[in-house]
Amino acid sequence: MRLLAAVEDLPGSVAWPVVTVGTFDGVHAGHQRVLAEVVSWARANAGTAVVVTFRQPPRSVLTAENPPLVTSLAHRLALLERLGVDACLVLEFTRELAETTAREFVRRVFVERLHARGVVVGPESAFGRGREGNEEFLRKCAGEFGFEVRGVPPVIVDGEAVSSSRVRGVVLQGDLERARKLLGRPFSACGTVVRGDGRGRGLGFPTANLQTEPAILPPDGVYVARAILEEEGIPAAASIGTRPTFRREPAGEEPARVVEIHLVGFDREIYGSRMEVQFLKRLREQRKHESAEALIAQMKKDVERVRKYFAGRAESDRDESRKSP
Repeated sequence: MRLLAAVEDLPGSVAWPVVTVGTFDGVHAGHQRVLAEVVSWARANAGTAVVVTFRQPPRSVLTAENPPLVTSLAHRLALLERLGVDACLVLEFTRELAETTAREFVRRVFVERLHARGVVVGPESAFGRGREGNEEFLRKCAGEFGFEVRGVPPVIVDGEAVSSSRVRGVVLQGDLERARKLLGRPFSACGTVVRGDGRGRGLGFPTANLQTEPAILPPDGVYVARAILEEEGIPAAASIGTRPTFRREPAGEEPARVVEIHLVGFDREIYGSRMEVQFLKRLREQRKHESAEALIAQMKKDVERVRKYFAGRAESDRDESRKSP
C-alpha cells in the first residue's frame, strides 16, 4: 500500500481511482463494508482503491472529547492494507482543515489531485466544515465534478449499527465475543517486543514484553491469545496488568500496566519485532500469588488451557493469521 502524508504527495494521475474518506478507527465490520465496495469497484475498472484518513480523530481537535483509540494509526494502516487498499493519504486534522468546506475538500483532493471516478460513503460519513460532506452533498455535486457516488448501508449487529464507540465500550468491558462480532475479527493490539527483567524465563515461561501502541486494551487479566509475527500465528497466553506478585515500583508509586505474552512452543529471539496480539478468551483475573512456586503452578494451568483451546478449534480458526483483516 502506498502511504502519502500530504495532499501534495498525491501523484495527480491515478488509474481509475475510487475514493473514500474517514477516520476508520477500529476498521470494524461497518468500515469493512465500505472498504470492500471501494476495492471491488476499483478492481472492476482496473483502478486504484484510495482511502483518505486522519492521523487523529477530528473530535480530538474540535471538542474536549478525546476517547482512546480502538486501533493505533499503524495498526489501522496495516488493516487497510490487508483489505486491499492500494493507497492511503493520512492528513493531520487541524483547525484549518476543520474550516475547509466540503466542496473545497472535494475539489482539491478528490478532483484536482486524485481525479476520482468513484466515491464511496458510509451511513455516517461526514467531512468538511459543519460535517456537510455527506452522501446527499456528494450526489448533488457528482455531475459537476465528474465522479459517481455509491452509498453503503450500515452493518447491524444485535439490532444496532456497528460503530467505533460500540467497539470501544465492549472491549473495555472485556466482552471479547461481542467485540469480535462488531469487528468482524478478534480484537487485537499491536506493539514492539522490548526487553523486560527476564523473570518469566527464570520461571520457565519466557515472555515477550510488548510495548503497545496507543490504543485501548481489555481489562487486566490473563487471556488465551494468538500472537502474529510476520504473518505466523502462534498460540499464546497473554497477561495484562501490574504484575502484583513481583511488583517493582516503590511503595506509593502507581504500578505500571504491562502486557506480557508467553508464546506456546516458541523460543526465538524476537526483540525489536512488531507483534499483533489477538485476544480470544479471558481465562482469569490477575491475582497476587504467595510465592514463585504458586505462580509457576498457575502458569502451567494457564498454558494447558491455551493448548486445549487451540486443540479444540477448527483448522480455519486455528490458522487465522494476519491475512485476515
